Amino acid sequence: MRCTPYGICNRPFLSKQRTCEWLVQAIDAARRRHAFDLWAYVFMPDHVHLVIYPRREDYSISRILLSIRQPVARKAIGYLKVHHPEGLRAMATGQRARPYHFWQKGGGYDRNITQVDTLISTVRYIHNNPVRRGLVATPDEWRYSSAADWEGTGSGPLTIDWDRLP
Repeated sequence: MRCTPYGICNRPFLSKQRTCEWLVQAIDAARRRHAFDLWAYVFMPDHVHLVIYPRREDYSISRILLSIRQPVARKAIGYLKVHHPEGLRAMATGQRARPYHFWQKGGGYDRNITQVDTLISTVRYIHNNPVRRGLVATPDEWRYSSAADWEGTGSGPLTIDWDRLP
């Protein structure tokens, strides 16, 4: 378990392939519902990076994130209730209204990227996450990443919207 400087611990709930596949499905559904382009992504065992571009002028990052997070959390909690009830303890909140919490609290780190060079450096940074953590030797080896798409060595499970990329 890894903790942020603010004391919020990230749990490795995305270390299972089934959970990552639920996340792929949720991102695809949210992309259709909220009309955003996906430019880069990396799923780490304990967090996710997405570089998206909303196509509508009127959009809500909070709604987009909710559309991605909620179905994954529901499927994960439902799966654990049936197949691994003791695993629910890691998600227990102690609250009656919301007894389990899959995602880390808060809205994540959101920022607007306005320069192409900043976009490229951000994409490189997120693609190198699995390498920095010692999970793979090169970014394109990580399955749940757009690194192979960007490097031209393969493709990840989500389609990159190249046509609107600056």
